Amino acid sequence: MGLILAAGCAEGGATQAEPKAPATSRSSSPGGARSAPAASPTPRAALPRPGEVERIPKPANGVPVISMIPTKRKVVFLTIDDGWEQDPGFLKQVRDEGIPITVFAMRDAVEAKGSPDAASGGGRYTGAGQWDYFRALRDAGAPIESHTFTHPNLRTLGYDRQKAEICGMSTLIRKETGRRPTLFRPPFGNYNAATSQAAMECGLKAIMMWSATVQPEGKIAYQVPDKQLRPGDILLLHFRPNLSRDFRILVKKIKRRGFELGDLHAYLKAGGVPVS
Repeated sequence: MGLILAAGCAEGGATQAEPKAPATSRSSSPGGARSAPAASPTPRAALPRPGEVERIPKPANGVPVISMIPTKRKVVFLTIDDGWEQDPGFLKQVRDEGIPITVFAMRDAVEAKGSPDAASGGGRYTGAGQWDYFRALRDAGAPIESHTFTHPNLRTLGYDRQKAEICGMSTLIRKETGRRPTLFRPPFGNYNAATSQAAMECGLKAIMMWSATVQPEGKIAYQVPDKQLRPGDILLLHFRPNLSRDFRILVKKIKRRGFELGDLHAYLKAGGVPVS
């Protein structure tokens, strides 16, 4: 299956006022790591049926690169990148409705270091909760995965620099959330053989791409000629202004079209990818 890559970023407008995001506990495990909660809400997610998912091939070197889940069931998967705009309305929707999402966090966005990019910054809640916000997403059932420290174009970096970005972010996520990530999404969708090797050396199990992007107002930018959702699509969102409004529109649109929202990690496991 060929990959058609897109950055998936677009401008957003001003957000409506929302209540502040709730703070989360900062319990620590030995060595200073933020421990994961004892229990989290059961997500209302589609889980794979026996024999539903085709085997995902693993390359001889590095990790698999995945842009769709090999299933014929009408199920799609929601993923969200970076972390600039920490909208409490989005957190509330994920938590209250048990919506399955997978988060790919980038350090500089989560911690609001430097200037936000044009598409993902400039909102009301930029950097509002920092790691507390992502611990709250974790507590709502969203796995926190890796998207590098600084969002570089990895193709322009040598192996050692790539490994520092990838391993360093994995270590930071373990410190802040109590769980080491097992999935990696390269910034801009740019990667090479060194990226795959570094990801494997850092303990990651797959490079996760996407097959459609979500733009402002919940519009889906398809990467196929028929402009329709397909079984196994992985949708890419960003933490951008108006996120809670756009996410509500998107979820309703997906359900109207007869698709379920799937548990990405469960489907990857069913395809033979050893994620945790």
